[in-house]
Amino acid sequence: MTKSLLQLLLQRAECDQKTNLFVTVNSKDQFADKGTYLLNQNDPFCVIKDFTTYNLLNTIFTDEYTLLRALPHLTNFKKTPIVINVNLIHRDYSVVSALKDLNIVSFVSNTANAAIRNTNLANTVASKCHTAVLHYICYEVATDDLSNEENLFSPVEIVAQDQIKTTEEILNGSDYFTLYSCSTKSPSVLIINLSSYENQFKDNLPSSASLVNINTYRPWKIEKLLKLIPSSIKKIVIVQGSSQENNKSQTYCIEPLLLDFFSDFNELVERKIDQVILTRVGLISSTSIRDSLDIIITNVGKDSPNHNLFIGKSTSDIDSTYSDLILSSIEHSQTLENAYLKILQQLFASNLKIVNEFNNDSVNANSPEYGFGYLLNFEEKRNVLVNLIKRSLDATLFVAIQTSVVTHLIKLLSEWVNYQSNNDVPLEEANDVATKIFNIFKKYPGNKTIRSFLDIAPTLDDYLFKSHWLVGSDSWSYDLGNSGVHQVLTSKQNVNMLIIDSEPFSSRQNGINQHKKNIGLYAMNFHNVYVASVAVYSSYTQLLTSVIEAAKFKGPSIIVAYLPYLSTTATPIDILKESKIAVESGYWPLYRYDPSIKNDEDVFKLDSSNIRKELQDFLDRENMLTLLTQKFPSIEPFIQQSASDAITRKNELRNKAALDKLMNGLSGPPLHIYYASDGGNASTIANRLAVRGTARGLKISVMSMDAIIIDTLSGEENIVLITSTAGQGEFPQDGKLFWEELKSAGDLDLSNLKFSVFGLGDSQYWPRKEDARYYNKPSKDLFSKFESLGGTILTSLGLGDDQDDDGYETGYQPWELQLWTALGVDNVDVGEEPKELTAEDVKLQSNFLRGTLAADLINNTSGNITGENTQIAKFHGLYMQDDRDIRDTRKTQGLEPLYAFMARVRTPHGTATPDQWLLLDKLSNETGNGTIKLTNRATFQLHGVLKKDIKHTIRAMNSLLMDTLAGSGDVNRDVMISAVPENSKIHDQLVSFAKQISEYFLPKTTAYHEIWLEGVDGRDDYQNWPSIYKNRPDGPRKQKSMVSGHALVDIEPIYSPVYLPRKFKVNIAAPPYNDVDVWSSDIGLISIINQETKIIEGFNLLAGGGMGTTHNNKKTWPDTGKLLGFVTPTDVIKAIESVIIFQRENGDRTNRKHARLRYTIDTVGFSNFKDIVEEKMGFKFQPARSFIIESNIDKFGWVKDELGLNHFTAFIENGRVLDSVGMNQKTGLKRIAELMKTNKSGGFRLTGNQHVIISNIEDQHLHRIKSLLKEFQLDNIQFSGLRLSSSSCVGLPTCGLAMAESERFFPIIVTEIEATLEEFGLRHDSIVLRVTGCPNGCSRPWLAEVALIGKAPNTYNIMIGGGYSGNRLNKLYRSNVKDTDICETLKPLFKRWALEREEEEHFGDFLVRKDIIKKTIEGKFIHDNVAQEAY
Repeated sequence: MTKSLLQLLLQRAECDQKTNLFVTVNSKDQFADKGTYLLNQNDPFCVIKDFTTYNLLNTIFTDEYTLLRALPHLTNFKKTPIVINVNLIHRDYSVVSALKDLNIVSFVSNTANAAIRNTNLANTVASKCHTAVLHYICYEVATDDLSNEENLFSPVEIVAQDQIKTTEEILNGSDYFTLYSCSTKSPSVLIINLSSYENQFKDNLPSSASLVNINTYRPWKIEKLLKLIPSSIKKIVIVQGSSQENNKSQTYCIEPLLLDFFSDFNELVERKIDQVILTRVGLISSTSIRDSLDIIITNVGKDSPNHNLFIGKSTSDIDSTYSDLILSSIEHSQTLENAYLKILQQLFASNLKIVNEFNNDSVNANSPEYGFGYLLNFEEKRNVLVNLIKRSLDATLFVAIQTSVVTHLIKLLSEWVNYQSNNDVPLEEANDVATKIFNIFKKYPGNKTIRSFLDIAPTLDDYLFKSHWLVGSDSWSYDLGNSGVHQVLTSKQNVNMLIIDSEPFSSRQNGINQHKKNIGLYAMNFHNVYVASVAVYSSYTQLLTSVIEAAKFKGPSIIVAYLPYLSTTATPIDILKESKIAVESGYWPLYRYDPSIKNDEDVFKLDSSNIRKELQDFLDRENMLTLLTQKFPSIEPFIQQSASDAITRKNELRNKAALDKLMNGLSGPPLHIYYASDGGNASTIANRLAVRGTARGLKISVMSMDAIIIDTLSGEENIVLITSTAGQGEFPQDGKLFWEELKSAGDLDLSNLKFSVFGLGDSQYWPRKEDARYYNKPSKDLFSKFESLGGTILTSLGLGDDQDDDGYETGYQPWELQLWTALGVDNVDVGEEPKELTAEDVKLQSNFLRGTLAADLINNTSGNITGENTQIAKFHGLYMQDDRDIRDTRKTQGLEPLYAFMARVRTPHGTATPDQWLLLDKLSNETGNGTIKLTNRATFQLHGVLKKDIKHTIRAMNSLLMDTLAGSGDVNRDVMISAVPENSKIHDQLVSFAKQISEYFLPKTTAYHEIWLEGVDGRDDYQNWPSIYKNRPDGPRKQKSMVSGHALVDIEPIYSPVYLPRKFKVNIAAPPYNDVDVWSSDIGLISIINQETKIIEGFNLLAGGGMGTTHNNKKTWPDTGKLLGFVTPTDVIKAIESVIIFQRENGDRTNRKHARLRYTIDTVGFSNFKDIVEEKMGFKFQPARSFIIESNIDKFGWVKDELGLNHFTAFIENGRVLDSVGMNQKTGLKRIAELMKTNKSGGFRLTGNQHVIISNIEDQHLHRIKSLLKEFQLDNIQFSGLRLSSSSCVGLPTCGLAMAESERFFPIIVTEIEATLEEFGLRHDSIVLRVTGCPNGCSRPWLAEVALIGKAPNTYNIMIGGGYSGNRLNKLYRSNVKDTDICETLKPLFKRWALEREEEEHFGDFLVRKDIIKKTIEGKFIHDNVAQEAY
């Protein structure tokens, strides 16, 4: 019995021992014994990616539907020997072009013989090039006889890594295309076939046409196709198999297959090919083939062919799901570029004209050259109209029309002509004139002159003014001299080009596309073209400025826009990271070049710090670099150096270390200590070891592993490697490059080297048995690698475990003793070894929070400050951070990390005046990163403030009575209160209490005033700033205290010179609202409000709340505050003071992880704690008063308070105030603040959920405020209940503790979960979701109904079951969940909630009631009763 094609291909794979077989099927009935069979509906490629191997040929059989759903996984296979055989069940070949941007080798087979040939070719490419191959087969039509079923297939041979070949070598000589012609006549039409009708078309081909079948689609070889076709061809029609008829309402910027054909546009023009269109075909009966071909050929021959032609029967009725999926897949390739198109639409609205849109019937294709042709034609017609109007500015030509109308018309026509040459006139104004002219023309069509206008310009569009744009890709960058770019630049036409470059920085580093040219430099050399280089994910403002300038420029303009992505599945986070790296490294500099500016200094504007060598050469040649560096001196040091200098920079580091060693004059054996450290522990141990080694007479050097030169390792005598563990058993950032180099150094001989390794890890961080390998994996890998390379072991591998009682010290101490013994210095008398400097030492030695911070700030050799000063700076409200996205890039350039401060404002009242808001907006642009962060403690943060700008920033804040003192540090930090927009009386009382508490517990040191505010500073905006600081009645203390002996000293009567063991927070809630998460803080005050008088009668006082913890470390836990009792307003400060003094005296000062108040209470017992506090107070707590808390979320929209003032709570996602594509909230809030200032009325309130309230608006100003809210989309609160109730911390890239994305990941995961909730009818149901990048709990995740807590890159723990009102902790539901799997993990829970919940039952309560998660009664029991499947 003859086997089918599919059976033959399966048999080959089953019988070949060198093949790893996977088959995806629809049901278990189709499972077979050989190979791995997986169900299509269960995401089979997710499983396959984990079981592919590099030493076998991986062969997959699947269908197009399953392949499209597996799109996110396909990039994982690009360097794996794998062949994916795709059954085109629906005969829909759109999938072939839809995946074009993956650039995976792709073959197409419509016959059995072609399938066998392409199978052998695919197997060869995959096995010899170690790459993925797609093989599309339509088994339904591939039924031709095979001459011999024996020996059909070539043997598979997987080559070693060093024998890998290129695909070009393998495919050289193969037939990418097959040409069919039926006669010797000269055909004028070419049919390009990408459908299942290859044989039918061939057999019914008319004499006027030739047929080309696509055999190999990737790599795309247009030059081979053009050499193949007859010279008589004038028109080309691409026939593509499709499952459904075109949706004419759909608009595409890119048609994938057509775009391939226009990659060599000039060749098409030279061949005089004047038409290229695409026609789709569905199911065509055998009797209709000839008629279908006639229709196809006739259509392409028309002057205005139908671009939406579909022939045959749609298969969408058979499977609409597939049709929707293929459509969405094709569209996805353009969605990433919408960021730029949206900006054009935003700026020009209906006056925008993208002249090369594929759906535009006036052009032939989605090609810039075609679009430019359209534009030239438009300009020609417009010139005819302009000349006619110029000749018609004579009133006598408009007979039989009223004189007043004629006079008005002549005036309008004159204005219209003037607008032709004036780009500065707003398009709206010009088009208002054009519309008025056309309306008069329509009213008097009988007039001969007017009729002459209407004959050549019969529609309104013919008179309107548009901003014309050509939108293209970086494919134009390869032959600039002969491309459409050159035509535009030399045309001197007023046309704008937006060229989107999607090539990531990483691709250029790997040497890909070396023939690509720099369009920006090419254009600037014409000296009459406006040029801008922009990146929407780097500087939105610079992009807007560039687009506006380009539109106004008279002549050609080019904007080259960066949008880096390797595949269309890239997320905004991926693009953001690549953009930052590219801009920071100088690979993609941001600049604007406007040759129309008369002042030479202003012709070129550099909007980023670094530039590439080629751009430097251009500027130097044009004498612009000198002008530029004179204007901005800080630019010159950042001119990018050659990448080849990396080794030189490493040697400089090593030479310095060698010099230091020589200066020490030590005679002992050398010891090189290298560390890899993210959190600082490994570097601390390395430096401590160095001090102790030096004391023993060793010649010590200490460096990061990044400084290691692999080739010189063998010459070193003794080395120690100390590394922490990051993520899922990964190296810290400063050890990754070294490890990658070491792994590939197979011939390195370390037989003369002695080594020792110590690792830091947490044995319970990944608690599952199968994940035990991640514990201390970097140190274990290093030890094994050095041993395998012949190194001599100095000591056994040392492992430090956070789970031990002393943490890593338990493992470190014996390891260090072994090391001294091995080096022969264990008996050296070193006396008392220097004590390691602790946080307590730093505080005590800081001289009341001074340290050497002042000196550090003026040290220009680094953007960083010392470790001790980093801790002291926190008391001043400052965090030293760096941008982790670009850390590695800067290292490769020999630059230190991009250090910058985060400055946190102290606002205990949670309010801001219009002036204060405007100042923060100004500072964010001038010294920050362009954004304002509203925090979850109802205050402000500015990010990205460089060391050179931080003093000016703080002085500016203080000029409007905003300080940063106690924004962080081991003191009482900013007090947070409920926003209460509906009642002014309650809010005023809360503000008063918060100010009193904050001022009372503010550090009394004068260090803040001395370092930041004392004296005059040259950068002060106004001379009166020092007098403002001096005359401020509250805030940072300005004078020291007088003590006996008439000495002036600093005194801390509450804190003492060592301050508190850890941070301390106070939150005040106003029931029924808990927008401050009152149970989360060290002290929580629940206001007891008289419902009649609205007077706060006192507070229920909670103590011992806190959120920070460590993953899987049962010695740490989050907790909710415990109720001590009721206190009156007059006693509340005394009660808080007593708790603070208790904590000062009893808190753990040896282990900062155990130093928060909740641990102290646990140690002494709650009852004893209460007794001690009451003793210190001198009175007892009263019994707690009753209260009702309903939720911990904000109430959005307008409310009117009892005074008649209006308040609007606006949604600010994650509190990040910024301008972005389509939503300029930062500009909007600035405009509102300016209006408030003008009106001398209104202000701002911040909420603990990171939103802002436009507050105290009088009725007379309400309309204008509402207009601004609407204009800037700040009035949009129609979000899902989930989005309105949720928040995240900042996380990457600035937070040094973040293990995973949070703020940047938040909108992505919320959107995914929203879709699931909508499926179950839950869109408007509120669920409190919190996302955080680590377990330290800044977004208070442990109280959320659902929490995603970062554990490693793209990996999270899912916590569920928290209380909706913020009064109950959640518990671990699933650990180590990949970000792509989170939604599917939660989906069954949402479904059950929708079906089984009780009336008004919240999600967290439902989970506990249904015993899906155990209720957490107390924080220290959060690790108990966790289901086994959670791990």
